Formats: sequence, C-alpha cells, structure tokens
Amino acid sequence: MRINQQIIGHNYPPFIVAEMSGNHNHSLERALEIVEAAAKAGVNAVKIQTYTAETMTLNINEGEFYINNPDSLWHGNSLYQLYQLAYTPWEWHKPIFDKCKELGIIGFSTPFDATAVDFLESLEVPCYKIASFENIDLPLIRKVARTGKPMIISTGMATVAELDETVRTAREEGCNDLILLKCTSTYPATPENSNLLTIPHLRDLFNVEVGLSDHTMGIGVAVASVALGATFIEKHFTLRRADGGVDSAFSMEVEEMQQLVIESKRAWQAMGSIKYGATEAEKESVNFRRSLYIFQDMKAGDILTPENLKAVRPGLGLPPKYYDILLGKSVKQDVKTGTPINWDLVT
Repeated sequence: MRINQQIIGHNYPPFIVAEMSGNHNHSLERALEIVEAAAKAGVNAVKIQTYTAETMTLNINEGEFYINNPDSLWHGNSLYQLYQLAYTPWEWHKPIFDKCKELGIIGFSTPFDATAVDFLESLEVPCYKIASFENIDLPLIRKVARTGKPMIISTGMATVAELDETVRTAREEGCNDLILLKCTSTYPATPENSNLLTIPHLRDLFNVEVGLSDHTMGIGVAVASVALGATFIEKHFTLRRADGGVDSAFSMEVEEMQQLVIESKRAWQAMGSIKYGATEAEKESVNFRRSLYIFQDMKAGDILTPENLKAVRPGLGLPPKYYDILLGKSVKQDVKTGTPINWDLVT
C-alpha cells in the first residue's frame, strides 16, 4: 500500500513514524524543531494528535476522572488536565504539516472524534491513525474509513472479536488500505509484555500489513518486530527526555531514532529469503574450507596414511569425508608436500 509516494510492504524498508504527541511542551517553535530533528534522523513521517480536552473527557477532578495510580506517569492529574497539557493546538497543525512537506517527510495525525476528522480533511492529510483507546469506537472508524484514505489502527487491549468488528467496519465503509499495529498500551511498556509473535498472526488473520506501535525503551523490541514481519514502526519522539513533557519519559531522542532507522533497515535486509549453500558473496570463502592434502613428500606406490594425508585449509583437495576411503590407497606418481589430493592421484 502507499501513503503519498511511500510504499509500505515487506519488499521495502520499514516505514518509521516519529510520534510527537505532547512533547512540543506548548511551544510551536519546539514542535517545528521536533519535525526537523525527526527528518534529520531519517524517519518517513511525523505524527501528531488532534483533540481538545473538551472532545476527550469531562472537566471533573474526582472519581474515575482523576488519575490516582501512583505508578502512572500522570498521577495527580485529572483526565481533563492531562489532555490540556498534552493537546496540540489545532492552529499549529498546518505549520507542522507544511514543515513536514518542506523536509520531504509525511505529516499526519490521530483524530479522536468526528470534528477532528473534519478538520484534518480540510488540511488534506494523506492518512489517519486510530489510537488503541479508540479502536472500539466504531462511529469514529466509520467516519475515517469514509474518507477513503489509508488507516493505521493500533490494536492495544483489543480482543480478536473487537478487532474483527473494527476491521469489518473499516472495510465495509470503504477503507481498502489498512495497517494494524501491535501495541501494548502501557507507558512505558516492557519487552516481556510486547508479545511480538502476535504480528504474523494479525497479518494472517486479517490479511493486512502489520506493524508495531512501541512504547518500550530503546530500539530492541522495534528491530525484533521487523523479523516477524512488521513493515511500519511508530515510536514517541522528543528532542531530549530531560526537557520533560507528558510523554517524554518513554520517548526516543534524536540519536536513538537514527539508530532505529538504521538497525530496522538492517534487520529488513537480513531477512532475505530461504537460502542454503554458498551465496554469491560466499563463493570465494568456499576455497577456505578444509580439504585433503599430501602432508609429506611421497614416491609413486607409497601408501596413504594418517602421517601423510591431512585435512587442512584451503579447500582445493577432496572433501574430508573421503579421508577414511583414501587411507590405504597408493599414489600413482611422485607427489610433494602441499599437493591437494584428487582421485587421479590414487589407485
């Protein structure tokens, strides 16, 4: 499938997305710096999020609207306060997308309600991402699918039955290009909870491109996902974790994103095909296998013994598997030390 001119599939290097989320820290200048840094790191796209606190939740500071888990990065905030901190002002979207175009990468977003979709359509975004927490919002899925643009859906927390509903809904409403991302919806996530073996299962179950929305630290999990068929990788991205921000603690820095781009491509290249025997690059190395050589000067009629026949490198003689067969045979002619043995030399 294509997003703009970028092709996504197993015959192409993984499509890498830098998720800005709230790491702009309420500065458009910083947001544009993040786009520039992501482009410099070699990503294919930068993604933002389109919502307001009012479109996400209610302005209530207690009960289920308050984050009371001391292990949460966002402990001590209400949901409303969190989304006020994290949201990207809608008037910033166009300058961010324009900067992406200027730098030759794709800019797109995650809409969280119908008004966000309408707004993003006015900006002619090339595709849409559905967040894990919205993958059961079928009215939103329908709204996005009707745009006819590619959809990327994170699968965090969804059961197979829920994903089946989501995929069916998207397809019924006209979405022909669909990517499902394996995602663990914890922040940060751990490798132990990543369950990357789900990736090929998703691909086979729904006949779609698959990828990874990764909240683990480092690049190991993302690179491993490529070996299991991931063609799309999304990671949160910031300039420096030390700068703070709602998502900074589990976001990649510039050098890490550069390494992800490099190593995920290497992983893709390494997949290759099912291959046995010497590759073209290995053909010269075949000459340095062990083979059978004369180890002492011999006269015609002398018998081959363990003292005068050895398996050594290089590989221009008979293979070592013939060693026992050759022992006890005689040579037809005088031979010098260092002569590779062949059938024409023995009787």
